[in-house]
Amino acid sequence: MARFDEVKNLVMSLEGDFDKFYNKGNQAAGTRVRKGMQDLKTLAQDIRSEVQNMKNTEEK
Repeated sequence: MARFDEVKNLVMSLEGDFDKFYNKGNQAAGTRVRKGMQDLKTLAQDIRSEVQNMKNTEEK
């Protein structure tokens, strides 16, 4: 569950920048949103690999 908490924390940390970009037009916040989303993508891929490895280990 620690990995799930990482995902939640990352998404929540981006909330302010999403608001600044979409509602206030702050371009720098858009850059931070893009970086955060890339970090989320990387984290999601790491979790996917971890889950697959755990599944493969259990099946053998």
